[in-house]
Amino acid sequence: MDDDNITLDAGVGADYLDDDFELIEDPDDPALPEGRYLDRELSWLAFNRRVLELAEDPSLPVIERANFLAIFASNLDEFFMVRVAGLKRRIVTGLAVPTNIGRGPQDVLNDISVAVHELQARHAAAYQELVKPALDDAGIHIVEWESLGQADRDRLTEVFSDEIFPVLMPLAVDPAHPFPYISGLSLNLSVRVRNPKSDRQEFARLKVPQVLPRFVRVDPKERTRDVRFISLEDLMANHLGHLFPGMEVLEHHVFRVTRNEDVEIEEDETENLIQALEKELLKRRFGPPIRLEITEAMDDVTLGLIVRELDVTEQEVYRIPGPLDLGGLFELSKIDRPDLKYPKHVPTTNVYLLPPEPNARPDIFKAIARQDILVHHPYESFATSVQAFLEQAAADPDVLAIKQTLYRTSGDSPIVEALIDAAEAGKQVLALVEIKARFDEQNNISWARKLEKAGVHVVYGLVGLKTHCKLALVVRREKGKLKHYSHIGTGNYNPKTSRIYEDFGLFTADDQVGKDLTRLFNELSGYAIEKKFKRLLVAPLHLRKGLLKRIAQEATNAQNGLPSGIKIKLNSIVDEAIIDGLYRASQAGVPIDIWVRGICAIKPGVPGLSENIRVRSILGRYLEHSRIFCFENNGDRQVYIGSSDMMHRNLDRRVEALVRLVAPDHLKEVAALFELAMSDTVTSWWLDGDGGWTRHTLKDDGEKLIDLQDRLMYITSRRKRPSILR
Repeated sequence: MDDDNITLDAGVGADYLDDDFELIEDPDDPALPEGRYLDRELSWLAFNRRVLELAEDPSLPVIERANFLAIFASNLDEFFMVRVAGLKRRIVTGLAVPTNIGRGPQDVLNDISVAVHELQARHAAAYQELVKPALDDAGIHIVEWESLGQADRDRLTEVFSDEIFPVLMPLAVDPAHPFPYISGLSLNLSVRVRNPKSDRQEFARLKVPQVLPRFVRVDPKERTRDVRFISLEDLMANHLGHLFPGMEVLEHHVFRVTRNEDVEIEEDETENLIQALEKELLKRRFGPPIRLEITEAMDDVTLGLIVRELDVTEQEVYRIPGPLDLGGLFELSKIDRPDLKYPKHVPTTNVYLLPPEPNARPDIFKAIARQDILVHHPYESFATSVQAFLEQAAADPDVLAIKQTLYRTSGDSPIVEALIDAAEAGKQVLALVEIKARFDEQNNISWARKLEKAGVHVVYGLVGLKTHCKLALVVRREKGKLKHYSHIGTGNYNPKTSRIYEDFGLFTADDQVGKDLTRLFNELSGYAIEKKFKRLLVAPLHLRKGLLKRIAQEATNAQNGLPSGIKIKLNSIVDEAIIDGLYRASQAGVPIDIWVRGICAIKPGVPGLSENIRVRSILGRYLEHSRIFCFENNGDRQVYIGSSDMMHRNLDRRVEALVRLVAPDHLKEVAALFELAMSDTVTSWWLDGDGGWTRHTLKDDGEKLIDLQDRLMYITSRRKRPSILR
């Protein structure tokens, strides 16, 4: 289910995969044993296995289970396009990939191959044996051509002739027609035909058009119950005679290629980053194949031809006992069957952002000026908080300047429109657009150019660093003085993903935070040198050091018999220095709770090393995406939220920012969240020291455990308007 690519709707996210490959142990620390990290690639695959377990769960609504099958498939595609592709590229170019487990990169690839073969077989079985029968029981049938009666076949033949046939482009392979280029992630039909006149066999490739729906309705569209669909490739395969008239069709099989779609730019060697990136994006389409998926029944002759023409190895071939590309199951979400989906949830407006009277216009600035406000998406509305904040800033004549980072945003973003409105109103507007956000590069380039045309000052960050922090700063004139209004978040300024990504955001009028953000934006847009900040921890210079200092202080407090404790929530943790710091704190007696969504290289519960560390993972309706760092600090608790995971890329090659929460209510809210999430009464996965994840869903008496996200929806909906607003 990162970073934040809606393609992976509740999946892993493109940036989640973009990191160094090595985990290198510190040989100078005799207190820490060798082999103390879990393998990051296998840990990622274990994350995707947890996604698959949700698809296998019969207690979930069946269309949501189909979505989790699609998420698994989409996640795995990106894993190959980025992680596996990067490993192979480094091997080919001679860049050795050291690992923390005493094996070479080829051994890692071998492990990946074994694990993925097992996972893909389980994925196919989950569809065929669990989800598809459950869909049938619910009146949604994905049928095959052979099961249809003549009337249905006649209707579909008409659909094929009118709506599909004109779009298809069969490509022959012979001395006059070389083997065609197979685009990445496209579904294709391999077709072998025989010419009855010459008795010669020929090969052709037929691409399944991505511009058409993956599933075609068998029944009239007005039916909403007991509806049947047939896959587009099945319909095409049973009309090959229309495409090869006069030829005898001997064999036809479905196959799919995954290509290396990693992009590398040497920023210090180019004067125009956008032009260099656009050239690399063109190259992405033609990256070398790294995975070939084929149907189980593909014959050896056809397979031999495809393998030879694509130049893939036997290890890169994956025979799938079922339909290829189950990512197409996302389309089932369009079916109007709310009874087969999660109950609809309408986010509430944060109680501190409510207007004094129910029908009055809210004043976001007045609300923030009263106190810091912590919003929790998607339980609390993004539209009535972050979006309203920027829209009010754009329209307010007293606002002089708006500065904001944009990492990923939706195609019709009201956030971008607000910045354009502000610039057209004559305000100073700075947008730091990260055009290197993986798989969103072209989208971000388009928005950057639109912003520039509107008069927004657009910058692209620092050479060699991605700007991943989530920051917005509004400068407003009040009573003859300038006042700062700031927002620091854990997630992107994206209204679409805010409805499915769990994130926190802090609004504050604290002058110190405003000054911190002013200095940080000056660094990002100009030539200022990073300084230390008062209420922020900023990467790449200070974030790792700041966290290690606080981890070490907890160890010292524990050794001195003082209150200590560390609680961390994040998406991934693989950074050796941070992990080793946590190991040392555990050895000193510090209780440590790690709440991680995906990759975790820590080995918890190992005697003498990490017996005081617990690791839990929660996956569900929403993508757990916030990053929180809590330190007991001898009773004077310090809590930070922000954009950074504990990975090499975040700490060394990105601009990240964490902000410290200071309001007592916010500290209590975060503490209560951890207490609930780490409780044995909540459904979660528990990690053991060998890297195994065990799902806990039932109490000893068989009663279901609490769903964290359901409970948070309930708690948030019950919050009352504070007395100050009554």
